[in-house]
Amino acid sequence: MIMTESLIWWSVAIYLLVAIAIAILSRQGKSQDMSGYFLGNRQMNGFVSALSYSATTYSAFMMVGLAGLTYAGGVGALGFEIIYFAGVSLVAIFGPKFWAVGKKFGFVTPSEMLGHRYKSKHVAMAVSIASCLFLIPYAAVQLAGVGYLLQGTTGGAIPFTTGVILATAIAIFFSYVAGIRSVMWTDSLQAIMMVVASTLVALLVIQGLGGFGALFDTLATEHPQSLTVPGSGLFSFVTFLGLTIPWFFFSLSNPQVSQRLFMPASLRSMRQMLLGFLVFGFVYTLVSVLWGFSALAAFPGLASADLATPTLLGSVHVPPVLGVIVMIGIMAAAVSTIDSIMLTLSSMLARDVYANVKPGTSEKRQLIVGKVVIPVIALMALGFAELQLDLIAVLSVAASSGLVAVVPAIIGAFYWKRGTAAGALVSVIGTGAFVLFVYAIGNSFLGLPAGIWGIIVSSVLFVGVSLLSRAPEDRADEFLDAIASQLRIRKTAGVVSEPPLQQAKAGH
Repeated sequence: MIMTESLIWWSVAIYLLVAIAIAILSRQGKSQDMSGYFLGNRQMNGFVSALSYSATTYSAFMMVGLAGLTYAGGVGALGFEIIYFAGVSLVAIFGPKFWAVGKKFGFVTPSEMLGHRYKSKHVAMAVSIASCLFLIPYAAVQLAGVGYLLQGTTGGAIPFTTGVILATAIAIFFSYVAGIRSVMWTDSLQAIMMVVASTLVALLVIQGLGGFGALFDTLATEHPQSLTVPGSGLFSFVTFLGLTIPWFFFSLSNPQVSQRLFMPASLRSMRQMLLGFLVFGFVYTLVSVLWGFSALAAFPGLASADLATPTLLGSVHVPPVLGVIVMIGIMAAAVSTIDSIMLTLSSMLARDVYANVKPGTSEKRQLIVGKVVIPVIALMALGFAELQLDLIAVLSVAASSGLVAVVPAIIGAFYWKRGTAAGALVSVIGTGAFVLFVYAIGNSFLGLPAGIWGIIVSSVLFVGVSLLSRAPEDRADEFLDAIASQLRIRKTAGVVSEPPLQQAKAGH
């Protein structure tokens, strides 16, 4: 017995009823300002933050994208994801700093933080627009993941477009119910469902294929290239670097992720968020790779690697009820990521573009503009998803290749007094344009892909132009003082024990 179309629709309906109830219950009065709607009043606890961070980060990319990348490229996909995992260490370094300056100055978006640090509204506007340019395709990846999932598990009975439209509608609804609070609480439900169901089903599938020994014997005999590096031809050293370098900086470069560093109620909550995410991510990474290997052993020769998970879920290897739970978990994770992206981009456009074009715009007006922008972003992502371009994993990295342009400016904001507005502006605009150029000519310039060029070009432009322009060193000192005072207050209050910041100051 395999999953039927009616079983899938009933499961979607049940999931929606439960998620809608949680979203409505998460409301705490009507949010009247940007911080309340987009940051949950900076009062999110560690448990919810960890699950939401996990669901937002590990979206359709993992169980559809990473499994597909494993199917197409073998064990190299595991190395690719482990590099991202290592990059999460950046949250341990920059998380407390984001949180401290956010508390002190009331920042709502990462772009607002950079605009303040470099004394330039143009920096804030440029970062916001660049984020939209590269994140809308990434949001489309999530929608495409749902489309492939429903199409693959039903053998085409539910068309790709139906899945994409369904995911778009759900994401818009969750975003409007209570802003980030409803997104984070529904994320928690989705994350638990996702990791428990997918782990259980992965073990059942492997058992059905004869166990771990039989699975890897099959791979070693029939697909030996999947267990070697560079593998079947998808990975080479240069390709691997091009994929992994942008992924390493994901936690800083992607604003829908870095914005969450403003949200925890305390540094203890942030620490819990990070530790919870690491545990979740390690388990989910292994499960996703095992899904890809299992699909390769059971269904070699699929037309698209991104169909690996949907095909496995719709097969006799997976009990229908468990299969549909996993499918709903993946769909929910994709929705989690797109509604987080929509909220982040809408907050940036309202806060850092509209409010700078029209100075003196009230918080209430900014919130109205942000809410109006949400469906516009969703519809743009929907249109892009309909193009059904390339592997989901590759498209995800393509977005990060452009977003990495902001990384030197973020590092400079906390660790280099000589960083300037001109340096930040030129690095963001110049790198974004260069990455688009490299992709336009086939993602190879002088033999290197955009993923490698992005961090090189942005670093050279930021440092070079900053050295030729005047730095707002008073803002650098202001940031240091804010970090020191916020962490000292927390330590004095007994909320959390933090190390002294003399070393951080010495680094400047």
